[in-house]
Amino acid sequence: MAEGALRGPSDYSQEPPRHPSLRINAKEPFNAEPPRQDLVASYITPVDLFFKRNHGPIPILDDIGSYYVTIGGLVGRPGRLSLDDVRKLPKYNVTATLQCAGNRRTEMSNSRKVRGVGWDVCALGNATWGGAKLSDVLQLVGVQYHTEITPSGGKYVEFISVDQCPEEKGGPYKASIPLAQATNPAADVLVAYEMNGEVLKRDHGYPLRAVVPGVIGARSVKWLDRIDIIEEESQGFFMQKDYKMFPPSVDWDNIVWSTRKPQMDYPIQSAICSMEDTNVVEPGQVTVTGYALSGGGRGIERVDISMDGGKSWFGAHRYQKEDVPYVAGDITSDKWAWVLFKAVVDVKGYTEIVAKAVDSSANVQPESVDSIWNLRGILNTCWHRVRLLATPNLRSFI
Repeated sequence: MAEGALRGPSDYSQEPPRHPSLRINAKEPFNAEPPRQDLVASYITPVDLFFKRNHGPIPILDDIGSYYVTIGGLVGRPGRLSLDDVRKLPKYNVTATLQCAGNRRTEMSNSRKVRGVGWDVCALGNATWGGAKLSDVLQLVGVQYHTEITPSGGKYVEFISVDQCPEEKGGPYKASIPLAQATNPAADVLVAYEMNGEVLKRDHGYPLRAVVPGVIGARSVKWLDRIDIIEEESQGFFMQKDYKMFPPSVDWDNIVWSTRKPQMDYPIQSAICSMEDTNVVEPGQVTVTGYALSGGGRGIERVDISMDGGKSWFGAHRYQKEDVPYVAGDITSDKWAWVLFKAVVDVKGYTEIVAKAVDSSANVQPESVDSIWNLRGILNTCWHRVRLLATPNLRSFI
């Protein structure tokens, strides 16, 4: 990358504008999510309402003409690509949900305190990403489709950002994925330059970012500077000392980071978004809506709803497009995207509504947050519960 083409500011004085309805969980660096009901108002999340996850000031492009991404490492013929070079490759549009590993962290912290940004249930979004497949990009430097190891021993692809992170001691954010995934066209890994048909916004990685479908959002690196083929997994902070799943018995006094592999696929997840954790409503019919998704391209086989705290269950209507019922594994579905669900229920008095999902591999959300508690508060995928008090004297509570 040419000096000054894309730079990481040293402070937060040049941040981009953000939507006023976003819930701000941290100002510097900026981390925010949309209101629950706004999140599931549409299948494709509007760019302005897509969650913002940052580790430092948002990089600024000074001169697109001098911007390029270096492709190197353990490859036969290293090179570099400008934005125009990437645009000349075949373009693909992939609808994929990106979800922060810390989604629903606040709920986990309410059980036992954890470290990290306090996300509610909306640290995710579903977008149509446009760009070149990484498998095609790697062909330009001599790495063929379906390659698991290069002749010089490369087994992973590392994405390196221009973003400067305190966790990396002022160095760039970085993450890696297996080479076999990167070179598989069916994995739909993109070097993306569009989001919902528009040029990427600064918050979301302009001018080029990685999009790794089915994997925690931390691996979809924004503001690309380099793409390197390496022998081992990236040694970056967010691969080796964060975003790993530890059991509840591990705390900050006995943690050994090397005993766990970096988290990749996201587990089965769902959440109710049409209401808050506690609600006062009029007795009668209430519409329950939310999202469900699973990593690795696994479809959603069921979304189960309980009106009695989990004692009995019935199935919710599932859809991606509003008027088309969703069928797991159907070739017309978006395999990397969330599934929305809806159920109309009758409520009176006190009611605890619970949602849980089952994916196409029969993975089920765990019942209790206590069984999956971990010191970093990641991968909170327990049953999601909301509580309603239905009273005919609603106005007296307002």
